[in-house]
Amino acid sequence: MHTRNTSLAAAGVLLAVGLAVSSCASDAAPGASPETLVLVTHDSFNLSKGTLAEFTKQTGIEVEVQALGDAGELVNKLVLTKDSPLGDVVFGIDNTFATRAVDEGVLADYASKDLTAAEEPYLLPAGSGLEQLTPIDNGDVCVNVDHEWFAEAGIDEPTTLDDLVKPEYKDLFVVPAANSSSPGLAFLLATIAAFGEGAPGDGGWQDYWTKLVDNGVKIDAGWSDAYYVDFSGPSSEGDRPLVVSYASSPPFEVQEGDTEAPTGALLDTCFRQTEYAGVVAGTENTAGAEKLVDFLFSTTVQNDIPESMYVFPVNAAATLPEGWSDYAEIAENPFVVSPDDIDKGRDAWLTEWAAIATP
Repeated sequence: MHTRNTSLAAAGVLLAVGLAVSSCASDAAPGASPETLVLVTHDSFNLSKGTLAEFTKQTGIEVEVQALGDAGELVNKLVLTKDSPLGDVVFGIDNTFATRAVDEGVLADYASKDLTAAEEPYLLPAGSGLEQLTPIDNGDVCVNVDHEWFAEAGIDEPTTLDDLVKPEYKDLFVVPAANSSSPGLAFLLATIAAFGEGAPGDGGWQDYWTKLVDNGVKIDAGWSDAYYVDFSGPSSEGDRPLVVSYASSPPFEVQEGDTEAPTGALLDTCFRQTEYAGVVAGTENTAGAEKLVDFLFSTTVQNDIPESMYVFPVNAAATLPEGWSDYAEIAENPFVVSPDDIDKGRDAWLTEWAAIATP
């Protein structure tokens, strides 16, 4: 999940991309099962070398990965090209965009047969993707803080969303844009859950964002720019000690010999994000696509996810890497917006947000 930036392309370009990728997925002779499955993903999909080769070893089917942008852009491209499918399986649709993918009919009816009662907390409600999407990973999108910067500056760290609009934190915060980044949208949803909706002046999320803008928040196109360019953390180059990232980011700032992480997550600012995999409607290899969804849920992949994509696996049988129990935290009470409410409000919220963020 550590490369979440995107820009929306023109529909004509998307269709051209779709036709090119679709031809790769459909080279097999009519009636024959393709020897290659195309897995379409967001840009931050990553697994250790050899992991997908294990699927090929088990099934005889090779996997071609096509990265198509952030979660929002990924869904947008699937919708625009659903009459000429981009691939066979999709990974990276999250709970902020799941209902759009389902409503637009880009997914086939399949959820992994290997799901158990232990994974129920990650399932989408019936009608919102329960029948089409299999949970693969989850993580809390939270404000991250550079402990070392605040210690050197002699300023108390913020702890809540309300703190971020106080004068002492002016020009210290950077966020990825809500209309071009999935963690950016997740942070917007956290503020909507926290402050609610209302007319200007009523104290709703719109007023909160107006205060953030007035307090000098910087808005980048995507997560990569926010985290690696503008954040002041050890692996970054910037001068802003507050950034929207993940609760699982701090473990990856820990250097050999460190006894504590130099950055941390503000757990009272978090929105829980779950990512899903599904079979793309129109695949020519339904049986193979279903096997690949099952494989993504298997412990072979689930054990690899934390160190490859910096998020938590959802399979209850998966194991976490050493150090995660020391440095990776989970919010006890993350902000929540239901998939149905996201589906109903997303477009209007993004329009209102853009008017505030780019006055």
